[in-house]
Amino acid sequence: MKDLAKGHVSLVGAGPGDPELLTCKALRCITTADVVVFDRLVSPEILALIPAGVRRIDVGKLPKCHLVPQEAINALLVELASAALRVTRLKGGDPLIFGRGSEEAAHLRAAGISVDYVPGITAAQGMAASTGVPLTHRGLATGVRYVTGHRARDGALDLDWASLASGDTTLVVYMGVANIGEIATRLMAHGMPETLPVLAVASVTTPRERRLVSSLAEVAGDVACAGLDAPVLFVIGHVVSLHPQMPLPGPVASAGVAAHA
Repeated sequence: MKDLAKGHVSLVGAGPGDPELLTCKALRCITTADVVVFDRLVSPEILALIPAGVRRIDVGKLPKCHLVPQEAINALLVELASAALRVTRLKGGDPLIFGRGSEEAAHLRAAGISVDYVPGITAAQGMAASTGVPLTHRGLATGVRYVTGHRARDGALDLDWASLASGDTTLVVYMGVANIGEIATRLMAHGMPETLPVLAVASVTTPRERRLVSSLAEVAGDVACAGLDAPVLFVIGHVVSLHPQMPLPGPVASAGVAAHA
């Protein structure tokens, strides 16, 4: 039975960054919360929707720099909800795709706190709509797989490389900018061709979006030269061949890299 003396936590997906891609429910949670606890990947455009006077708590993590450990975030959410507050836990993308939403929900429920999920458009879907590169396409890809390019506490990437190196599947790598060289090497070692096209998109769907089209053999060097800043999403597969090759709006940031307004 719900404890009426306690508040409630909504685990909300903020989507890839464009505020117009928020769901109506997500926007309602943002505008009616007593406190918003947000991650680093939530765009400034979406944070600007939080009403004046609503408490904001930044618990964002940087690679190799977790200023607020996950255990502390869990405890903070329990503390806030136990004070009978309506808490919006705002996460980039979707809270159930590499967002640790289910871990936070389990901790909250164990503490007797009510919780619900509000889905968001994940970065891969935002990328497809923004760039015109589909995740599946007849004759090019019969499936799509999402994987993380980063392990907790900077652990080894123990992915099933043989399974991932499938020629008829689009592989989408989240949080992989620091390890894209190792990822590409492992995939090529398991049979993916060096010439397989790769699309890297930084800050997808925002005014800061930048794109780079490369190949599996060259993507690590190209990304390093271009200086793409996280968050960067990688799309590996034949569908990248459908990326529009006509001139794109905005200044050219580097060879093969376009910036988009």
